[in-house]
Amino acid sequence: MAESYPNPYSTLPEAAFWKTAVGSRDPMTISGLWDPKFDIQAHKKVVTFGSCFAQHIGRALRARGFTWHITELPPPGMSEANQTAYSYNLFSCRTGNIYTTSLLKQWVDWALGDAAIPDEYWVSNGRYYDPFRPAIEPNGFESLEEMRASRDYAITAFRRAITETKFFVFTLGLTESWFNRAKGYEYPMCPGTAAGTFDPTQHEFRNQPFDVVRNNLYDALKKIRSVNKRMRAILTVSPVPLTATNSGRHVLMATTESKSILRAVAGQVRSGNPWIDYFPSYEIITAPVFGGQFFEANRRTVAKEGVDFVMSNFFADLEAKFGAVAKSESVLSRIKSRLFTPKAANAQPANQSVFSDHEDSDVICEEQLLEAFGGRK
Repeated sequence: MAESYPNPYSTLPEAAFWKTAVGSRDPMTISGLWDPKFDIQAHKKVVTFGSCFAQHIGRALRARGFTWHITELPPPGMSEANQTAYSYNLFSCRTGNIYTTSLLKQWVDWALGDAAIPDEYWVSNGRYYDPFRPAIEPNGFESLEEMRASRDYAITAFRRAITETKFFVFTLGLTESWFNRAKGYEYPMCPGTAAGTFDPTQHEFRNQPFDVVRNNLYDALKKIRSVNKRMRAILTVSPVPLTATNSGRHVLMATTESKSILRAVAGQVRSGNPWIDYFPSYEIITAPVFGGQFFEANRRTVAKEGVDFVMSNFFADLEAKFGAVAKSESVLSRIKSRLFTPKAANAQPANQSVFSDHEDSDVICEEQLLEAFGGRK
């Protein structure tokens, strides 16, 4: 009689089965979604870049006592409101939103001297705008020289960020992108939205497929590792849907395709490289089990409670594997106790984040400017 063996599923833990891990649980008790590859120690430098959702990560790290490494500081005495308006302390330097992996690679190439820095600039009402950071100066620069100096400084600051950090956190945001047809470089936004003038003979739309997104991401990360051998990368995917799409499809369909590509890329790049990890902010916000409760009424903006829940899971999973780091208090239990429950009279205001003293309006999402050109709010 042939010897029998247990099937591969018979010895799997509860987390491997939907019923025990998700279906039969209160959604707010679902945990352990992330098995971090490496310990992010509080004293080690962390830099953050990417889409607008990435801005929450840096602030949460700083509030928790981690070393959020800022390489481009605001001028002394600048108010917090102006710091936000002029894109200071949103990312580790004033790159503005880096929505695509190709745009990340472009910044890395500029910082490492592997590509020429374009000399393009835009002029409106006598003010100068940087096509590659169109929203960092709300009223433009006073002169071309000032604009160029600011761009050069940001590139230098970006080089410092990628060469000095231990952990590089990047949030993938979009596959849709705009390029200069003749010269091949990429803009963070369609010209003619935040600034500039759109010209179909000069500006080309590209909706990047899986292999292009993957190759640009991996190439960018490898280039960073070539000058910073100790760097460890943590990828996330922004859960924020597209504001608008130029794909010709319904925006819901375009969002699903774009986010699916980004999530698949992040998973594949992570699985083949021990120095690259993925944190599931996208899944935590968008999974059906949470019923969309982490979004505001517009079904696009992530509510502060959602941001807090994402980041509390980030820290809880780190502590579960590597032990408590910056603070001994269980932030996750505090978050869960107040999420979507009636607030006591002395409870923290709904618009106040556990991890940050900034308002949602302080998150600069340049893509939202596209709404103005559709006549919708």
